[in-house]
Amino acid sequence: MHYREVESTREFLLRLETGADWRTEIEEFADLEGIDAAWFQAMGAVQDAEVWFYDQDDQEYQSVTFDEPLEVAACVGNVADLDGERFAHTHAVLSRRSGQALAGHLSSATVFAGEVHLRAFDEPLERAHHEPTDLDLWL
Repeated sequence: MHYREVESTREFLLRLETGADWRTEIEEFADLEGIDAAWFQAMGAVQDAEVWFYDQDDQEYQSVTFDEPLEVAACVGNVADLDGERFAHTHAVLSRRSGQALAGHLSSATVFAGEVHLRAFDEPLERAHHEPTDLDLWL
């Protein structure tokens, strides 16, 4: 196990813009405020979504696209440096009108309505290649 203590320095509430990309809005906010490390949670609704699932055997992401309105029942993620850019690693549980849940790594989604609570940290998070998983992980 790897761990370190972090101290929350600033907290923000964001309302994402209708029609914008969910993850891009969070990354642009981090750029605007100079945030190199953060943890966030969110909820709302999207007009469509691209969700990724990481195949642990093939060590590749598989993409699934949903071209329909979805509720964002839960969303959690963090902001870290990835190759010199701020990256919002975002996971979401989305629900259809029927109540069926869809979940995974949220690659992109068009915002209908989104509310985010973001907690920024002083200590930067940098993602680097992790050989056993072939993922870019922080710490």
